Amino acid sequence: MTIAVGDRLPQATLRIMGENGPQTITTPEIFAGKKIVLFAVPIPFSPTCHRNHLPGFVEQSETIKARGVDAIAVVAINDVWVMDAWAKASKAEGKILFLADASAEFTKAMGLVATLTPPPGLGLLSKRWSMIVEDGVVRKLNIEEKAGTTEMSGAARILEQL
Repeated sequence: MTIAVGDRLPQATLRIMGENGPQTITTPEIFAGKKIVLFAVPIPFSPTCHRNHLPGFVEQSETIKARGVDAIAVVAINDVWVMDAWAKASKAEGKILFLADASAEFTKAMGLVATLTPPPGLGLLSKRWSMIVEDGVVRKLNIEEKAGTTEMSGAARILEQL
C-alpha cells in the first residue's frame, strides 16, 4: 500500500555521510518536530535526476526554507558513497540532506518502489516523488506519473504547496 497524506512516515534507518564517514540516521531523528521537504529520485546522476529534479531544489533551497521548512532531503535506493558523490558533484552540500536507502527499507515501507522493470543491472528503483512532512506526518504528496518528468514532484510544485 502506498503512503498517503495524513499517514506517519515508517520507522526506518537510512545512511548519510558524516564528517568521519558513513553513519546511520533514523526517520524519527530526521523528521520529529520538524517541517521537511523530502523528495526521491530513481537514479542519482541520471539525466532527469541530475540535470532537472535535484537542481530545482538546490536553486530554490533558500526560498523553500524561508517558507518555514527546516530542511530539504533527497532519498534514493543507493549507497551512501554514491549519495555523497552526488552531493559534491551537484554543489548541494549544506543545502540538501542526501539520504541513502541502500536496502530499500524506507522506500518499500512507503510503497513507493517503481513498478517498471528497470534495465538489467539496476535493481530496485524508487518512484520519483516529493512530499512535505510535518513532525513525521505526510501533509502533501506528489508522485510523478510520467517517466522522465518532474512536473508533479519538482521544486516548483513544492513551492506552490508551501
